[in-house]
Amino acid sequence: MTLVPLDGADGRDTWVVRSADGRSFAVFRVDGGFRVTDAVCPHNRGPLDQGWLRDGRVVVCPWHWYRFDLDTGECETAPQHRLGTYPVVVRDGVACADVGEPAAELSWAERLRAHARGEG
Repeated sequence: MTLVPLDGADGRDTWVVRSADGRSFAVFRVDGGFRVTDAVCPHNRGPLDQGWLRDGRVVVCPWHWYRFDLDTGECETAPQHRLGTYPVVVRDGVACADVGEPAAELSWAERLRAHARGEG
């Protein structure tokens, strides 16, 4: 379990936090709580913290308008894309995202095979 404090809002409703290992996550203040997702759109890596919130549950990517459910990560625009979502927990009075462990580093051969399969 890797916990990332959800600090740095500075009065904003959307911002980015980073884990100690360098991963980035978008934080959305919604309905008095927080939703945490990957920081970039899985379609073409658009910055989701610059997107638009719709209906209090959907973020729209600013680059190509792909729409993602903040609770499930499902893409309403193209179902083959899915946004990573992360639970929020409170530890010692501080809201944190449980972002899990970083993915294992792939070898060049594994990267090439994944690319050939259309996964990266």
